[in-house]
Amino acid sequence: MAVCSGDRSWGSRLNFYASMPIGHELRKVSTIKSVKAKTGRSGQLVFVTVGHQVFDGDTLGIDEEHDIVYREEPKADAPASTPPQAPGTTDFSRKIEPDPVLLFRYSALTFNGHRIHYDQPFCVNSEGYKGLVVHGPLLATLLLDLLRREKPDATVKSFEFRAVSTVFDNETFSVHGAADKDGETFHLWARRQDGALAMNAKATIA
Repeated sequence: MAVCSGDRSWGSRLNFYASMPIGHELRKVSTIKSVKAKTGRSGQLVFVTVGHQVFDGDTLGIDEEHDIVYREEPKADAPASTPPQAPGTTDFSRKIEPDPVLLFRYSALTFNGHRIHYDQPFCVNSEGYKGLVVHGPLLATLLLDLLRREKPDATVKSFEFRAVSTVFDNETFSVHGAADKDGETFHLWARRQDGALAMNAKATIA
């Protein structure tokens, strides 16, 4: 079994309760909340939800539910899924041109040793991808950064995201945002070069 970081059932739900000051010693508590086995079009799947809580002393700063999908090696004749198209209208956006250096740096930053993000020969020849896989969390980081650029003085209260389709380093993609009528909820998404939806997200601010 291998982590399928590009699976559309991959995502997280985060709530931010308190600031985490630089220089403080933080404590992280992780708990497996659920494990569910299913059979999909590509074979056996195991869905795992892990809870992460980050404390500054006794103060809870971040509470996260993290969904991970494990899958068996897909069969050669497994049908390919067709992702939905991304929304056509947007309030603000940014074009991203990924490259191996960006992916390598993010892997190093997040201590991610999965070779599909930085070892191009392995990724293409052994895993069958058409390029290096852009990290799901990197897409989420870019979406949250897009909101920060649009609302630099806002405080993010919650953020949730779910991967929908895979993005590769040899394709340009874009990140988008649109404000809800309440002015505090923002819908965010990543759009692939072919117009397909790569990630869907939502954030609330104060």
